[in-house]
Amino acid sequence: MKTTIDKAGRVVIPAPIREKAGFKAGTEIDVILDDVSVRLIRRVPGPKLVRVGKRLVARPTVTRAHVPRVDIANLVAQERDRWPW
Repeated sequence: MKTTIDKAGRVVIPAPIREKAGFKAGTEIDVILDDVSVRLIRRVPGPKLVRVGKRLVARPTVTRAHVPRVDIANLVAQERDRWPW
C-alpha cells in the first residue's frame, strides 16, 4: 500500500494495516531506523513474574480488553498464499 508524508512529517497508516497490527488511537509505538528501512513496532508491556508456590510464573500485565484480537488461522492462510508454489 502506498501513503505519503504531509508537511508536518505525519504518515497515515492505511486502515487494513492498522487493524492487522493492532494499532488504535493512543497506541504507543517505537520508530526504528536501520540501514534500509523505517520500522514501527507496537510497544507492549512485558509480563510480570509472580511466585506461585516454589515457581515463578509469567503473568500478563495488560487486561484482556487491551489485547488485540488475532485470527491465527487467517494469518497462516495469508502466509501460505504468499508463496507461488
